[in-house]
Amino acid sequence: MSKVVVDYEKLGLKVGLEIHQQLSVNSKLFCSCLPELFKEDPEITFLRRLRPTQSELGQVDPAAYFEFQKGVRILYEASRRSSCLVEMDEEPPHAINMDAVEVVLMASLMMNMQPVDEVHVMRKTVIDGSNTTGFQRTAIIALDGWIVVGNKTIPMQAASLEEDAARKIGTQDEGKTIRYRIDRLGIPLIEVATAPVIYSPKEAQEVAFAIGKILRDTSRVMRGLGTIRQDLNVSLSKGALIEIKGVQDLELISTVVEYEVQRQLGLLDVKEELYRRGIIPDVLKAESIDVTGVFRDTKSKILRKAVDKNQKVFAVKLLGFAGLTGRELAPNFRFGTELSDRAKFWGRVGGIFHTDEVLATYGITPQEIVMLQTAVQADKGDAVVFVADTAENAQDALKAVVDRAQEACLGIPQETRTAKDDGTTRYMRPRPGAARMYPETDIAPQPISAEFVNKVQTHLPESAEKKLCRLGKQYSLNEKLAKQLIDSEYLGLFEETAKSSGVSASTIAAFLTETIKALQREGIDTSQVTEEQIGGIFRAVGLGELAKEAIADVFSWLSKNEGKTVQDAVAVLGFEMFTEAELKIVVERIVASNKEQIEKRGKNAFGMLMGVVMREVRGKASPDIVAKLLKEAEAAQS
Repeated sequence: MSKVVVDYEKLGLKVGLEIHQQLSVNSKLFCSCLPELFKEDPEITFLRRLRPTQSELGQVDPAAYFEFQKGVRILYEASRRSSCLVEMDEEPPHAINMDAVEVVLMASLMMNMQPVDEVHVMRKTVIDGSNTTGFQRTAIIALDGWIVVGNKTIPMQAASLEEDAARKIGTQDEGKTIRYRIDRLGIPLIEVATAPVIYSPKEAQEVAFAIGKILRDTSRVMRGLGTIRQDLNVSLSKGALIEIKGVQDLELISTVVEYEVQRQLGLLDVKEELYRRGIIPDVLKAESIDVTGVFRDTKSKILRKAVDKNQKVFAVKLLGFAGLTGRELAPNFRFGTELSDRAKFWGRVGGIFHTDEVLATYGITPQEIVMLQTAVQADKGDAVVFVADTAENAQDALKAVVDRAQEACLGIPQETRTAKDDGTTRYMRPRPGAARMYPETDIAPQPISAEFVNKVQTHLPESAEKKLCRLGKQYSLNEKLAKQLIDSEYLGLFEETAKSSGVSASTIAAFLTETIKALQREGIDTSQVTEEQIGGIFRAVGLGELAKEAIADVFSWLSKNEGKTVQDAVAVLGFEMFTEAELKIVVERIVASNKEQIEKRGKNAFGMLMGVVMREVRGKASPDIVAKLLKEAEAAQS
């Protein structure tokens, strides 16, 4: 799909951001458990059933009711170190963590917000099982602020404190049981929401970076993959308000917005085409037909496996949809993907087939396609969608497909979607209504005194301008490196390492900003290397145990070998440093074997010799020591 040139102003694009980041505090939000994850086998497991409950207004979430009908169960896994009866919903929550309140208050004051007088905890209904209680606890800490990004003032609506959710591990029993670990459940999060005054994908990314920098400036937020998540609210004047959750990479935000605009424009084109074809919702029926007999002798591996398991193949005709189910809405994303996402959610199937795709790829023959079309009475203008699964799942999936096709006749449905790594999104759930939020009755309101606010106000971190000036003076960094550090997530690590390692500040800064980005472009998962390991690399350099030239190689090895140490990397990679005595032998040998070149080049031979020695001892010797020994050896030869 070619790059689309879009006039975002003409389309009436509006974007609002919600930035979530875990706080670096002493305990979870409503208990004293440590805010950390565990990788070992769980010490405790317990099983729960997802049950729909009425909100304070007597309403039941339809998605929760659907999950209940499917008989979905949740298997929770826990470690005693990071979870207790609070996370298991067997004990009321304790008082709110005031350390976490202070961090959110600090960040909100840095964004010119007005603190609330009293913190009231609310419950926000959650229907996927990621919270043992069936809701997430959240509390507003400050309101009505602003930040300046470029030449524009961005209104900040609110800063809230909330608990993180459990993390999904997988499913079992053919999707009937969902496994969650509750170690992450209850870790404090800050949520910062902007007004929907962002009018381009580029601006959305710039604002997100600006907020992220402010949060990092507090020095009280966790860093690394999974600790920060962005939600986007994206709308077009002729489109719909779409909530996109879970963008983990700030640099992906502009792409997500671009692709969402493309998706909505594509859906509007589908609507217009259906109108021209005279297709309205009423002509699309949810009657699915059992077509298992068509594929009784199929060579398709997917369908063969289903038939052999005594599962069924059901199909439905989408009147007038020929050519539309295969229409591309965004890169690698078609309208058929929209249908498939709904089928997966409501039917718990692996996916769908449709007649706009190349079915021969799946081993489905032209004869089978003709028989399929005959079975559902489809002609050339129709599309056929079919699914292989249990009869119940297949029929639920196709009902969802028809519902989505009916929505396509009317425009773009408001919904919650989740971001994928390529910038496209998938259906997550229906958008929640106002009844989703209601008061938490187990936690007393917490006053925010003027004295508390003043204490935080007087200890706010230094501004970016002051920080830039200080870095240049204190560490002799040029402006480019200093700016890159301020914009990175490694500023705190840089300062700590520059003071303790004995390595030059510019070497550390260049690696933490430029080299790490280069390694990311090469496909290295830099998030797997901890700050402790990075500090260890530079301490080894400072102690003369590792050459500067080997830093990137050691870092790359650690990214692929979880739990290993810098010393392990040095040993495996063979980077143990030459002793000066060993190095002297190498230098004297190379000088002796290049005697003719030395006589020919004179003083200019030094650079050549230096290169030869460093290539032989790459990563195992300090250039300074090599240079000293070379000069001594040359002097001895003359």
